[in-house]
This record gives sequence, structure tokens and C-alpha cells, in this order.
Amino acid sequence: MKAAVTFLLHFALIFSTIQARSIIPRPQALRSFKVNDTQNVGSCSYSVSIKTSCSSPRYTRDQISIAFGDAYGYQVYAPRIDNPRSRAFESCSTDTFQISGPCTYQICYVYLYRSGYDGWLVDTVTIYGHYTKAATFYYNTYIPSDIWFGFNLCHGASASSTSSM
Repeated sequence: MKAAVTFLLHFALIFSTIQARSIIPRPQALRSFKVNDTQNVGSCSYSVSIKTSCSSPRYTRDQISIAFGDAYGYQVYAPRIDNPRSRAFESCSTDTFQISGPCTYQICYVYLYRSGYDGWLVDTVTIYGHYTKAATFYYNTYIPSDIWFGFNLCHGASASSTSSM
């Protein structure tokens, strides 16, 4: 009995000293993100659904931009998807936008840019393309102001390579 208790205490001590790391990616600020706005000769259409958290401010008047793309440098950029008159980005809502841009392979990165003072808490961004599987990115956090903020899950490939915003 004493040996079993000693073993369990050792076992508990070992596991209590190991720090758990989340395998769920978290969005990151990216100061060096470059927007490739010369590629937006639209030949493919994308449906982008953005779910605003119920913990977000009731609405936002902030300016919102989005850029997303694949591991091969094809990027879709929409400089303004906000429209305060349309009641976009109210808390507990999902807004869907039709965005045209170059055809991509599988979407593996997305960045949001917010400029303003209201604040905005995003739950998820899901991008649907005609030739790609839906890609969902789980933000679950406030989008900081005046910096690109998001995910690059392209496994080492560059998210963008041309002129910066």
C-alpha cells in the first residue's frame, strides 16, 4: 500500500511539473505582413463568413479589412468589408461577404485589420472557395487596432511577398 501511494505521489509530481502547451493555434499580430493588392484581378469568388462574439461590443464602426491566401503566394485582399449602415459585425451575429480575387489553392492564412476605437471580438472566420475546402480560423479574441492580426498555417511558406499596406 505504501509503495502504491509513493508511486502515485511521484507520478503526480512528474505530471504537475510538466507545462501543457496548447495545440490549437492562436492568432498573432504580424507587423511585417504585406498586402498584394495588385493580384486582385478577380477570377474566383469567395464567400467569407465572420462570426462576431456575443461578448463583443454591441456594434462596431471600425474599418475592417481582410486578406487571405494560399501557400503559393496567391492572395485575396478586400480593403473595406465594413459598412455601419448594414449593421455588420454586431454582437452575436454572423456576416457573410462575397469577395472576388485570384484563384487560390487551399486557403491556409487569413489576417484581419481593424482601425477605430469601438473594438471588435471575433469568434470565427470561415472562407469558402469554389475549388477549395472551407477553411475555418478560430480567433475567439479581440482584434487589435492598426495591425494585421490572424493566422498563417501554411507550414513555413510565405504568406505574402509584395507591397505593404
